[in-house]
Amino acid sequence: MWRRPDGRALVSTVDFFPPVVDDAETWGRIAAANAAGDVYAMGGRPLFALNVVVWPKDRLPLDLLAAVLAGGAAMAQEGGWGVVGGHTTDGPEPVYGQAVTGEVQADRLMRCGGAESDQSLVLTKPLGTGIITTAHKRLAPGDPALGGEVFEAAVTEMCRLNDTASTLASEAGVTGATDVTGFGLLGHLQEMCAASGTGAVVHAAEVPLLANVTTLAAAGHVPGGTGRNLDAVRSHLRFRHREQGSDTALLNILADPQTSGGLLLACPPGVAGDLVGALTSAGHRAAVIGETTGSVPAGKIELVPES
Repeated sequence: MWRRPDGRALVSTVDFFPPVVDDAETWGRIAAANAAGDVYAMGGRPLFALNVVVWPKDRLPLDLLAAVLAGGAAMAQEGGWGVVGGHTTDGPEPVYGQAVTGEVQADRLMRCGGAESDQSLVLTKPLGTGIITTAHKRLAPGDPALGGEVFEAAVTEMCRLNDTASTLASEAGVTGATDVTGFGLLGHLQEMCAASGTGAVVHAAEVPLLANVTTLAAAGHVPGGTGRNLDAVRSHLRFRHREQGSDTALLNILADPQTSGGLLLACPPGVAGDLVGALTSAGHRAAVIGETTGSVPAGKIELVPES
């Protein structure tokens, strides 16, 4: 972030990854939505972006790349930012994303370290995109554990911009926020708590999930990054009941790396209910999933069992 003398601030971010779906244009849309996530998490709006591409030109036709770029451009148009150029290089597997620059009013800035104790934690999208896309790669077409509607619901969420959620959060006076992406819910929440000097409680039963995620996680369809996420955050976890620490499927869901995930918002007292209502009316599966608290040591997370 770069603060300007006129009270505005510029935000610059970049993200890119290999395909997570079969359709090239949809992959482009998802990658562009994901790349803009950090701008929205700070309460900003994207202004313009540069495409970032690695393409195995001797293995994949360029018309597929054109479809990817068209998807990215369509998402940018939906979000109101321009794609003004970019860079392409040859490589062993396709990778696509965007480097996005946006702006935010400095007096309405939302920061990862902006949470305070005794605030409600609101999550604006359901979890499970990493588990579902992993299962999609592994399971045979038509497998009942991953019906078409399950995967399509995940794609819908990955293509959903965080622009409305960001605007509603900013209007509600939220100052503590982060997007939930590669480090999973637990990793990003722990980062927020450590930066803000507070602890947090998460009520597992309140965390919104995509359909069939619990079943798929229990069956072992877990991305490789999940284990790394848990290794990084495990020492910062405590459990309301000791047996909850052995619930592998639950921990894998809460540490699931998200693609184009939602926002995690620390809301001032009395604001969360109205904010969730506004988000729900706008099409988000938002929920209050816990709270920040001084009764848990700073940088630590206490998990409350589902039942």
